[in-house]
Amino acid sequence: MTLTRRTFLAASAATAAAASTAGTALSASAAPQASPPGDVVGKITVGYQGWFACAGDGAPINGWWHWSRNWGQPPSPSNNALGSWPDVRDYSATYQTAYANLGNGQPARLFSSYDQQTVNTHFQWMQQHGCDTAALQRFNPFGGEGPTRDAMAAKVRQAAEQYGRKFYIMYDATDWQNMQSEMKQDWTNKMRAYTASPMYAKQNGKPVVCIWGFGFNEPNKAFPASVCLDVVNWFKGQGCYVIGGVPTHWRRGVEDSRSGYLDVYHAFDMISPWMVGRIQDVAGADHYYNNVNQQDQADCNAFGIDYQPCVIPGDLQSGHRRHGDLMWRQFYNLTRVGVQGMYISMFDEYNEGNQIAKTAESAAFVPSGSGIRALDEDGTACSSDYYLRLTNDGGRMFKGQIPLTPNRPTPPVVSAGTGGVVFFEHVDYLGAAGAALAKGNYTRAALQAAGVQDNWASSVRIPAGWTVTAYSEDNFGGQAWTWNANQPNFTTLSPNANDQLTSCRIS
Repeated sequence: MTLTRRTFLAASAATAAAASTAGTALSASAAPQASPPGDVVGKITVGYQGWFACAGDGAPINGWWHWSRNWGQPPSPSNNALGSWPDVRDYSATYQTAYANLGNGQPARLFSSYDQQTVNTHFQWMQQHGCDTAALQRFNPFGGEGPTRDAMAAKVRQAAEQYGRKFYIMYDATDWQNMQSEMKQDWTNKMRAYTASPMYAKQNGKPVVCIWGFGFNEPNKAFPASVCLDVVNWFKGQGCYVIGGVPTHWRRGVEDSRSGYLDVYHAFDMISPWMVGRIQDVAGADHYYNNVNQQDQADCNAFGIDYQPCVIPGDLQSGHRRHGDLMWRQFYNLTRVGVQGMYISMFDEYNEGNQIAKTAESAAFVPSGSGIRALDEDGTACSSDYYLRLTNDGGRMFKGQIPLTPNRPTPPVVSAGTGGVVFFEHVDYLGAAGAALAKGNYTRAALQAAGVQDNWASSVRIPAGWTVTAYSEDNFGGQAWTWNANQPNFTTLSPNANDQLTSCRIS
């Protein structure tokens, strides 16, 4: 009944070679140029599942889609499909599970992706944390999941347009028996219409489509190279910019890649090799930098293909995250490589435990006795939005907005005002937090660069002895408020300052 997301084939670090294809020997001057910045080149893209449903949410699938192994029954310790437990405090609707109460005594409830408010919340988080583009995963829609997946595409479009995020369709070929004809049919009859949205991602003036799964050495992806090449060329013939979600070792055709598919890989406009399950520590990230990523980039340069490798936060349940050090090392290494884009695997993949979306930060927010790890599993306290904030900073480094550094600049928990002024999305210092601001003057653009969105802040922590003057308009105009101490709730101020901050002076 349950569709396996993706089969994990652990890459062997000991046998990975630095070999590349002959084409990488071309000189830089002879190599085609990478694409200019667009909606995927020069951008941070996040993989978006949007595949969680709950009994009673009105979804056509009518069950606990992807939350439990048996979708007809609520998730419980014996009927579990989760690798991590989400922080659900920002959702207006949640659904009762069969788990014991959380460690803080609250009932163990989960969100449904079918609720528009859930998708809106996710895209608001993307907006607040520098996620430029969302790749909506679309598995075979011709079975029982089809109506729910169709509805999710519409919900994603609405949220993307509301929060100014780009999105594109990412087909997953896993277990899709009639993929060659049906993928074309689905695009023609349903998904192509979404390119009319002003928020549908374009690159080089073309609508973006990704196809994930060609060439993987797995039984549920046994498509002949000729079939794969036909599908890629068909989408290109439709005027699309086509991304390939390809095996880690695509270039050499070994380990997780079938041999004989190099022509398929080179037909893509952009290549995005899969990395989930391949590394679990900084040493592993460095190994791929030295032996895979640089060689991949050289091959892509030689063939005029854009390179968009995966960045993973790590499997939380397996203890791979190292409180952000694993993820930051990838941001640092891939920025040094000079990649054209980065693909975060994934935004909301709570099943595999490699999500960046808000996650239970401690045992207080995990069902008691469940054995599910929280973000503080290695002894380092992390706020629930930590990996969103880390993604924001990694994206800023990739875009040259902050200096290249191997040292992670993102604190796992935002300080309580001791390191600078910190604005928060919600009252009582909850929700997303901006960066700690030093003394100085901050226009709208400066605040946004620090993670403080326009008309967004609802509370602020201020170090002792500091003064903040907030303004409702850019360049220190409009209504002004002056504070010399923490302000936990802007709605109680006179006049009301909630969601009014546009610029400020800190002294």
